[in-house]
Amino acid sequence: MVDEAHPHLSLVRQCQLLRINRSSLYYRPVAPSEEELALLRLLDQQYLQTPFYGSRRMTEHLRQQGYQVNRKRVRRLMHQLGLQAIYPKPKLSTAHPEHKIYPYLLREVEIVCVNQVWSTDITYLPVLKGHFYLVAIMDWYSRKVLSWRVSNTMDVYFCIAALEEALSIYSPPQIFNSDQGAQFTANAFTERLKHSEIEISMDGRGRCHDNIFIERLWRSVKWELIYLKAFEDGQHLMEELKAWFNWYNRLRPHQSLNYRTPDEIYYECD
Repeated sequence: MVDEAHPHLSLVRQCQLLRINRSSLYYRPVAPSEEELALLRLLDQQYLQTPFYGSRRMTEHLRQQGYQVNRKRVRRLMHQLGLQAIYPKPKLSTAHPEHKIYPYLLREVEIVCVNQVWSTDITYLPVLKGHFYLVAIMDWYSRKVLSWRVSNTMDVYFCIAALEEALSIYSPPQIFNSDQGAQFTANAFTERLKHSEIEISMDGRGRCHDNIFIERLWRSVKWELIYLKAFEDGQHLMEELKAWFNWYNRLRPHQSLNYRTPDEIYYECD
């Protein structure tokens, strides 16, 4: 919006009118260092194996790998990844006043058909010079990934885009389950579910087992794809994810499905 060649308004005046800080005009983002990317990758890998590790244990783990890091830095990197140690907490954090937290509806519920329950989550994906976030929507009964999106920011819009795609292709579920992340408690997201008369369910904070199937999906996509390749950029990542999700749905047998594929189960029961 700022025109550096404007004949009448100086940059200072334009910034004043737009109510932005003039220093932001000269800011150039700095790419993360090779060491920081390596630390992020190590934290992400270790969390898949030990989700109960907090910043203290993660700091010690990185030191054992030869990195001289302090707990403050590790805590910052874990926050950047969206990682939180899984352990019983005496008090839950206060929700945003405009973001309603919904109860968990799936305790002791038997999942007996497709489109009974869908679930969603976001995970971190590293590339050579940065990182992206992946959101996926899964049918619990068949384990089929119904839609997914990749973004370089954790905003609500790429989550809504994934939801809209799933609802445009498949019959809506009875229950939609997510964690209490700001993207899924946002009014724009929950109102879209209500518009389709879908019941909203949310995990207890810090309870990864409430959404266990999609947690297993993240483990599979990372160990079977992300950690095996060096992705040059977002386009390369998108191409490989598209191929992997097609393989996962159509060809990858699941032991829990009696070695059948998600597509076989989904379309047989739909």
